Amino acid sequence: MFGLRTAASPPGMSELQHIFDFDPSYGYDLGRLLAVEPPPEPPGFTAFWSARYEKALAVDPSPRLHPSGYARPGLRVSDLEYRSTDGFPIRGWLLEPKQGPVTRGFVVGHGYGGIEQPDFELPCKDAAYLVPCFRGLSRSTRPPISDNPLWHVLHDIHLRDSYILGGCVEDLWTGVSALLQLHADLRGRIGYMGISFSGGIGALALPWEERIARGHLNVPTFGHHPLRLRLPTTGSGASVQAFARRHVQVAETLAYYDAAVAARHVRQPMHLAAALFDPVVAPPGQFAVYNALPGPKELFVLTAGHFEHPGSATEDRMLLSELRRFFG
Repeated sequence: MFGLRTAASPPGMSELQHIFDFDPSYGYDLGRLLAVEPPPEPPGFTAFWSARYEKALAVDPSPRLHPSGYARPGLRVSDLEYRSTDGFPIRGWLLEPKQGPVTRGFVVGHGYGGIEQPDFELPCKDAAYLVPCFRGLSRSTRPPISDNPLWHVLHDIHLRDSYILGGCVEDLWTGVSALLQLHADLRGRIGYMGISFSGGIGALALPWEERIARGHLNVPTFGHHPLRLRLPTTGSGASVQAFARRHVQVAETLAYYDAAVAARHVRQPMHLAAALFDPVVAPPGQFAVYNALPGPKELFVLTAGHFEHPGSATEDRMLLSELRRFFG
């Protein structure tokens, strides 16, 4: 199953007004984006991630639930805390239907800006949604990790085995374990949805995570680091570029945290939303993740990512409809 659906129209994209001193489409049209190949895989990539996954599987997350201040019709919202690797406490929320059985589950990631409350625009009414705040961010802050994305993305970037993104991947894996402790009957019926930061984290996590049956990544970051270090950008990508100019050796670490390299190993059916224009996550990196996927995959092409435009609300509605179908 390979599919491509587009919400974007090239004329609309060319008319987007912006204030950036670079072109957030980078001169790539859709055909050229679909030709971007992932960078080479570094030695020991599979062994590196497989060992981390085994370590995460050995963790007892011991999830705890408490009444939440959030309320939505038809949903039971609970505050959540569970234990991740290295004893790191991860906090977030669990959303469950008030009526009817829970027949599927999801782990739902957030962007690099963090998350103040769970997203209630969700594709399946019969699902339990575990929404973790990844380590160092939002409800899971802990010194000396900065919750500012410009600094969070640099935390231990010089140490391959300790880089903060690896811990965030482990938070996803232990989140699956926590969801299965809360709903043991969901084994084989768990999906993943991640956007931007958590889209890249998802791409790094899914190749080794057989308990997740299928996934959706929306404008995923961390794809094709050689391009990410070269193409002008804003946000956390610009922070990494500035650091790498002073410390060129970080490219060796980043090779093991490349979402496009990891995507080669994903076997689950995947749905990706990738943008033609994006000032924060360069589109060639997003499409490198999609292009690398070897298994069943679908692509939903967005006019723009990380950028509001007149068609944004319509595209969001179309994408949510796509996800209902994909996960349904």
